Amino acid sequence: MAEIGSIIEGKYEILTEIGKGGMSVVYLAMDTHLNKQWAIKEIRKKGNGKNDEIVVNSLLAEANLMKRLDHPALPRIVDIIDNGKTIFVVMDYIEGESLDKVLKEYGVVPEELVISWAMELCDALSYLHSQKPPIIYRDMKPANVMLKPEGNIKIIDFGIAREYKEQSLADTTVLGTKGYAPPEQYSGQTDARSDIFALGMTMHHLLTGIDPRSGEAYAPVRMWNPDLSEGIELIIDKCVQPAQENRYQNCADLLYDLEHPELITKDYKKKQRRKLGLFIAAAVLSIVMAITGFVTKRVSVSINNNDYNNLISQSSATSIEDKVEGYKTAIDIYPTRLEAYERMLEAFEDEGKFGKNESDEFLAKFNANKSDFDNTSLEYAELNYKAGMMYMNYYTSDDGEASYSDRVQKAYSYFETIYEDENISPEFTSKDVSDCYYQICTFYRRYITDSSTVEEASKESYDTLFDTIESSLNSIKNSGPYDQLMLYNATFMLIYDQRISMAQVGVEKDRVIDLFDQVYESAEALTVQKEQSKKLQEEMSSNYTDYRKAMERAYTNTEER
Repeated sequence: MAEIGSIIEGKYEILTEIGKGGMSVVYLAMDTHLNKQWAIKEIRKKGNGKNDEIVVNSLLAEANLMKRLDHPALPRIVDIIDNGKTIFVVMDYIEGESLDKVLKEYGVVPEELVISWAMELCDALSYLHSQKPPIIYRDMKPANVMLKPEGNIKIIDFGIAREYKEQSLADTTVLGTKGYAPPEQYSGQTDARSDIFALGMTMHHLLTGIDPRSGEAYAPVRMWNPDLSEGIELIIDKCVQPAQENRYQNCADLLYDLEHPELITKDYKKKQRRKLGLFIAAAVLSIVMAITGFVTKRVSVSINNNDYNNLISQSSATSIEDKVEGYKTAIDIYPTRLEAYERMLEAFEDEGKFGKNESDEFLAKFNANKSDFDNTSLEYAELNYKAGMMYMNYYTSDDGEASYSDRVQKAYSYFETIYEDENISPEFTSKDVSDCYYQICTFYRRYITDSSTVEEASKESYDTLFDTIESSLNSIKNSGPYDQLMLYNATFMLIYDQRISMAQVGVEKDRVIDLFDQVYESAEALTVQKEQSKKLQEEMSSNYTDYRKAMERAYTNTEER
């Protein structure tokens, strides 16, 4: 064992022991060169049998695999030292408490908090599952999730020191942790759905306090706590189905239901059937009223026109809530007039907020009426373009965060509509730029986000995408500052998001850095008027240095391997 006060590799000073396992000890250490604290896991090579050799080889392979991951909910491994007798894995030191300790100290966790944590875990698991090849975590449980002081979470223990030993309530084996691991894990046939099972059991444990390792028979969460919602019970029950094909098939589907638990309940489905009945009754009544109300039609049209125009021409002093309610009322008057929909998006943009709630308000009206829109009109193309731009550049989750992949997925359908429309109005001048966004979205769906059909991105696929972007950057120079800034930001985020993958497949570093610098400098040179555009411009400026260093690091790490 390393001695307290000893120095490893001339720079890591061992401060104290913070954890211990069957073949490993974890220390808090200080990097004397950087004046930064790290956690160092010491893995002892026992040399007493074939199992030890297998474990050590597995640990080294997994540690090297983890070195290339980059996600806010995953710890970084920054160094691996093998002196022949002992392996030292240097990683992020994560302050906070594991969720099993939170559960023990404070009792069961409120449903809203469990859902919030589960959404963060879904995002992290989805990132792991999207790697080439996919990484299956296989050991999701409260003890392996750290709650940091600022409130977000981080997954720990990626099997770097897994022990080959008899199962017990506390120890992780090669089969995962008893109670959390799905049936197929005991035969070694794991995939993304195996992690979903363990996440479901983790949510169940946090909500009920019932430890699945105790042997207690599984029961739906509301049998333990009737105050929990029907939605969360249905979500967890689907996660932990014994047969893989009956679970959620990917984390994206699970995340959607976690964001909208009310949509899968029996009450919601009953309400939908009731709405259908009311709609039919209203339709019959409207026919009768149409026969008797023809005389008043001209008067009502005039009144509606005045009301509509007043509602969409609200004073700038009106609050965002009043504005949005006004636009929704205008839509109810004339559902197929598109100006009110676009004004609603502009109000959200001016406010600088387009999260789940704002998105749901817009979609409730847009989806309810889009089948009746004139899809050959200039207004229809402009509305889809505006919606795609909002999702691509502004969408955030409830906690104010959103991955670039999330934004791309939500924007895709709007740019697809424009791309595939053969009868689009020739007056729509943003077609080329919209098609560029579509190509970016399609790239993500083909190579990154669609877990069912995802292909492996190649240098050629990135080069083709860059050719499209560079062409669009040239053509957009005569457009307004808003359109330019949006494409610069989208390209800026794309390059940062894909830096590791591009380095690994051999996209030329100079081309990547040059394009990154070009869009940053072009964005800096713009004079924009809208406050939200200024904010976006400032975000690019504040992130530029860190993002550029991250890209340099991605290429350096790839070259070293």
